[in-house]
Amino acid sequence: MLYIIRHGQTEMNSRHALQGRSDFALNAAGLAQAREAAEKLRGVRFDRVYSSPLRRAVQTAEQIAPGAEIVIDERLIEMDYGPYEGADLHNLPPEILTFFSDFTHNPAPAGMEQLTAVVARVGAFLEELRFSEENILISTHAIAMKGVLEYLTPESGGAYWSKFIGNCAVYISQNQNGMFTVPTELI
Repeated sequence: MLYIIRHGQTEMNSRHALQGRSDFALNAAGLAQAREAAEKLRGVRFDRVYSSPLRRAVQTAEQIAPGAEIVIDERLIEMDYGPYEGADLHNLPPEILTFFSDFTHNPAPAGMEQLTAVVARVGAFLEELRFSEENILISTHAIAMKGVLEYLTPESGGAYWSKFIGNCAVYISQNQNGMFTVPTELI
């Protein structure tokens, strides 16, 4: 079973800024969110734990699976926002607003990573897990997580790009004979 979690809150999240690949730690609220998620997953024994290299994802994984070996995988890192890193979500440039208004039909502005690249890199990661029957925790970020969900559900037609994924949201997908099931949100 795959357990995919978005990291807990950071100060950049609380300030409503595009965080991207900036390496911020969890704030107090984020640590509390991660502990709450850990409580929901308390009965799960994780055979493997993977994380983005960014501190907030690693700290979240540490809370969910204390004492486990965390394997850092660069492919789980957040989307590269390029020159828009740190932008105020309440005062975005027009080209970002256009992109965010319809992720499926509008390419990312110049200097940003394209969504197809996000799906390709997280998809390459997931292919390595295709025949695993272990319980696997994947700690990542909002857009990278949406890329995972899109990869696991190709028939979604881009529906996950516009879906809100909150801090420490968890999705699960079962692996059945090399096929992943449609991910469902753990509530």
